[in-house]
This record gives sequence, C-alpha cells and structure tokens, in this order.
Amino acid sequence: MPDTASACPSPIPVLATPAPPSPEDLAYSLTLPATLVSPAIARAATRTILRAYGLRDVMDAAVQVVGELAACACRFTPTAEVYVSLRYREGALRVILYDGHPRHSHPRLAAACDARRRAALRVLSCVVGACGGDWGFGEVREPGGGTRMWAVLPRAGAVGYAT
Repeated sequence: MPDTASACPSPIPVLATPAPPSPEDLAYSLTLPATLVSPAIARAATRTILRAYGLRDVMDAAVQVVGELAACACRFTPTAEVYVSLRYREGALRVILYDGHPRHSHPRLAAACDARRRAALRVLSCVVGACGGDWGFGEVREPGGGTRMWAVLPRAGAVGYAT
C-alpha cells in the first residue's frame, strides 16, 4: 500500500490510570442564578470538586462556608446572577462570591447594610473562626460594581472542623 498522509493527527495515548488532580490545581468558577436553589447547587458543586481534588478532609467546613456565602449573595443581590470562585493556594481553600449589590453612598445606609450582611454571615464567621481562617466583604473594584465576599479556610484548621 502506498504511504498516505492523514488529515487527522495521531491519537494521544490514554494513560491506564491517570493521576488524580492536585489540590494546588483547584481553580473553579461558577455563575449561578440568584435564586433559592443556587446555594444548594453551590454546595453540591463544592462537594464534587473537593472530592475530585483529594480535599475530602475540608469538605464539611468548605460546604458550610460556600452555602452561607451563596445564600447571602442571593439574598442581597438585585441582579439575576451571582458568581462563585473556588481556589486552593498555599494550603488554604479560598472561596469568593460576587453579587450585584452596590455600596451605598450615604454613610448611615452603608453602615446599616454592612450590619445586615454581617448578621447574615454569623454562622460563616463561626465556621471560619473555628478553622483559623479569615473572611470579609467589600466593594467590587471591577466595572459593574457590587459586593465581593470572601473566606479563606486553611486546610490544617478545616480538617479538624467536623471532629
């Protein structure tokens, strides 16, 4: 048979057992509708992602944190969507939620709104504190504005959360 060129590249060999992804590679973002079901979807996605990246040991704390942030974002946003980001860096899971609620220009309104948001995140504060982490919220600097809420869960602290 004559040698013929193929338009298709050679197939990439498939490894029999691919290596599991490393926690340091974890970087996911989701845009969810600002509805009552979205916190449950965010928790389910977080469980799946953490299992895939070998982070089952932080799952209880992480799922609680994601659920609390998602519920708060959905409650406060005037927009149709919220944005969730999960990253694992330097031994800690970083969770960020963006909602479309802009910062109030009047100082008393801003203080009252911040107090309501802090009250809504009371459980989050307890979970993050028990894990030795940090959390907060503030104005989004990107175009479009809104609020950025975040929590950092050190793996060493989150491992002992459920015990």
